Amino acid sequence: MTRQSKAGLDIRLKDLLRQLRLPTVAANYGKLASEAADSGQPYEEYLLALLEQEVSQRDVNRRKRRIREARFPLLHTLDAYDFSVMPALSKPKILELANGDFIEKAENVVFVGAIGTGKTHLATAIGLAACEQGRRVRFFTAAGLINDLLEAAEQHRLSRLENSLMKQDLIIIDELGFVPFSQQGSQMLFSFISQRYLHSSIMVTTNLAFTDWTEVFQDTRLVAALLDRLTHHCHVLEFSGDSFRFRQSLERQSLPS
Repeated sequence: MTRQSKAGLDIRLKDLLRQLRLPTVAANYGKLASEAADSGQPYEEYLLALLEQEVSQRDVNRRKRRIREARFPLLHTLDAYDFSVMPALSKPKILELANGDFIEKAENVVFVGAIGTGKTHLATAIGLAACEQGRRVRFFTAAGLINDLLEAAEQHRLSRLENSLMKQDLIIIDELGFVPFSQQGSQMLFSFISQRYLHSSIMVTTNLAFTDWTEVFQDTRLVAALLDRLTHHCHVLEFSGDSFRFRQSLERQSLPS
């Protein structure tokens, strides 16, 4: 084959692979073809190697897309969490949750504890693991979720937003308890959690004991109904100890200058 005819073949191949949406094959067929020719590799093995690379790269791309769509504020992993400073917290239980079985069973998770004890870190790590497992995850602060629901209601697209969120395998609601909600906001969140009840999983992080949730919802009956749904088939873990950030600040200050 002349150099000119090979160039024409490459152009045609790349055009067809673009139409078939096989970018990884397009990027690697030349190199693998040369290796196959040098080693006398059968055509079938060459084709298999190309397609395996395409499938593998698509899986990588899907994982990246799921992580991007989850909208984590920061990416935290389990191996970056220091369980030694939170001895009352069950590491085996956290690792069990990271396996994602609770999502398959449409169970909920609530992390309760003081500010700075790593609740958001572990919630994000479990959510990240769920993305890696092929599950759809969305991360919200409690205030952010309520604002999105209220804004959607004002713009007459609430049903569309709720339908979109119902397709998520796991919704993470972070920082419940930091700011009180309006009556309408409280009702919106209650309605949202009720829709997901026994359908798909919610993970909540909060600095408030359940008995104090009236501080943010300001409606005793609504809180009772909300907790009835949220804590049914739920894993509740308490984080007791000092703030990681406060401890790290003290350690930095104690270092010699």
